[in-house]
Amino acid sequence: MRPQGSAEELERRRRQAVAAVKSGIPQETVAQTLGVHPNSVWRWMEMDRKSSAALSATPHPGRKREMSLAQERQLAALLKKGARAYGWLDDLWTAARVSEMIRKHFQIDYHVEHVRHILNERLGWSSQRIEQRARERKEREIRRWGREDLPRIKKSAGTPRPSCLY
Repeated sequence: MRPQGSAEELERRRRQAVAAVKSGIPQETVAQTLGVHPNSVWRWMEMDRKSSAALSATPHPGRKREMSLAQERQLAALLKKGARAYGWLDDLWTAARVSEMIRKHFQIDYHVEHVRHILNERLGWSSQRIEQRARERKEREIRRWGREDLPRIKKSAGTPRPSCLY
C-alpha cells in the first residue's frame, strides 16, 4: 500500500533516512523515528547504493480519466438545456439521469456516485431539492396564521417555565 504524502514528501523522507544511516544512526532507529518498517530503510539504502536517482519522486498516476475536459464542457452545455430537452417530464437533473446522459452521448459508464462527484467537483453544480407544495395549500390561511398565531407562539416561547425537580 502506498504511504500517505506527496511524491516530493516521500522522496524527502527516503533521502533523510539514507543520510541518517550514512551518518552512523542504526537502521532500526531511523525506521522507528520515521514510523516505517526497518525493511523499508534497508530497501532505500539498496536503492541509493545502485543509483541516487532511484530515490527520486515518482508521482502516483492514479486511474486515467475516461471523460476529457472537452467532454466535461460539452456535458455542461447539454445539461444547461434542461432534462425536458432529453425526454424527461421535468427539468430535474438527478445523478442517475446524468449518468444515463453520459452513457448515451459519450459511451462512458460511470457509477451514480461518481457522477455526483463530477457534477459537484468538476462542473461546480450543487445538489438541489425541489420545493414541494401541497395542492390543497390555502395561501390565505397561511398568511392569517403568520399574522395572528405565530406572534402569539413566539411570545409564549420566550417566557421562562418553572423548573421541575425530581
